[in-house]
Amino acid sequence: MKIIAYYLPQFHPIPENNEWWGNGYTEWTNVGKALKLYRGHYQPKVPADLGYYDLRVPEVRKLQAKLAEEAGVSAFCYWHYWFGNGKQLLEMPINEVLKTKEPDFPFCFGWANESWKAKTWNNIPGVVDRILIKQEYPGEEDIISHFDYVFEFVKDRRYITHEGRPIFLIYKPLLLQNAKKFIHIWNKLLISKGYKNGFYFVGHTLNSKEIDSILELGFDAVNIVRTGEHRYNLKVTLLLFYKLLIFKFFRGPLRINYSFISKFFLGKEESREEVLPTIIPNWDHTPRSGRNGVVFDGSSPDIFSKHVNAVFDCIKNKNNKIIFLKSWNEWGEGNYMEPDLKYGKAYLKVLKNMIYRNGGDK
Repeated sequence: MKIIAYYLPQFHPIPENNEWWGNGYTEWTNVGKALKLYRGHYQPKVPADLGYYDLRVPEVRKLQAKLAEEAGVSAFCYWHYWFGNGKQLLEMPINEVLKTKEPDFPFCFGWANESWKAKTWNNIPGVVDRILIKQEYPGEEDIISHFDYVFEFVKDRRYITHEGRPIFLIYKPLLLQNAKKFIHIWNKLLISKGYKNGFYFVGHTLNSKEIDSILELGFDAVNIVRTGEHRYNLKVTLLLFYKLLIFKFFRGPLRINYSFISKFFLGKEESREEVLPTIIPNWDHTPRSGRNGVVFDGSSPDIFSKHVNAVFDCIKNKNNKIIFLKSWNEWGEGNYMEPDLKYGKAYLKVLKNMIYRNGGDK
């Protein structure tokens, strides 16, 4: 069993964010100013053991890996931002991981192949939505340049594989222009480097109806993240109809009970070998989106343990036992495993205990 946790690198300043949002902007900017929007709303969320960290500090990256390893997480999937023509953002942490060889913890890449819009990061009143940086696909030369950059990491012994094939995830597979050509070129280049069977390409989706379309493009597997079931699942939509009406016509976040929605984090599709399920500890988008956000109310370690157990049950009879964990540190979405002041390491302990109960090491 491999549990691969999505890892957000936006916890250090970059010139572009300084220009767009002011000097020193990081993910913590919205996290720190989050407001309690209703009685019992757990905001702001405050980090505990690691504090409001800066990923330029190597000790932070080591402690993150130590916590993840202790909890049974197999690897980090670093979000990777390649916008075309060699333009990258937020690449410093993973570049340092490669350069320094620390932390000694497995990893892979997830290509977040979409344009950055203002409201992606800061969807609050007064922010005018605009494209900050556009995702482009210039053609074959850029595809090769992109491969050359990624291959430096693939060569590292820490880069994880599935059946000998390096894992590479793409966030918006249906937006990838000439996806079949991209996959063909990368596999051909990797095989020329001595890798027998090319990459293990994983497409990411929120919508189960997209699974077959993604596989038809040449992807080997699909990771489905069901945080948007209230939009894509008719049954969930009908059960939440009253709340959705209130959300649409009255000012306030969409509150969905975590105990309820977590029952829909798995569907029949996850029983397929090529569909990879996701563990989801929580969701609260209000630090980024204010009153327009979606909140999964009432997540707790006990309820989380039931969800984790359901995911493990889902894969126990499958040969492909890859699970994604969303996420390690998406604090701006209330979607993280790192310790906070309210629960400490409780979620990490739940994950470790459930792994042990399902045959893993204690």
